[in-house]
Amino acid sequence: MPFGNWKGSERCLVLGEYLVEHQSTVRSVAQIFGVSKSTVHKDVTHTLKQVNRGLYTEVQKVLQKNKQERHLRGGEATRQKYRESHAPEEEAVQAFQKRCAP
Repeated sequence: MPFGNWKGSERCLVLGEYLVEHQSTVRSVAQIFGVSKSTVHKDVTHTLKQVNRGLYTEVQKVLQKNKQERHLRGGEATRQKYRESHAPEEEAVQAFQKRCAP
């Protein structure tokens, strides 16, 4: 749903409401609405503060939660990537360990 000629205040309200309602990340909101992460971030941190203080406060809570959790999401993504790329090696090591076990 690209925004085309929407004014910044309209766009920031829609982005902020979506982010809070779905507890989304800036990245996912940007993908869904077809705008850049920078645009989403600027709209929900700068423009929204001037337009709707209450919604801005709610958005800040979601952004803070995301910031606290990002190391967990990143760690899980790395773990999954490692498992997928090294699965055959791990199986070979486990088989070798079984053969060598007394």
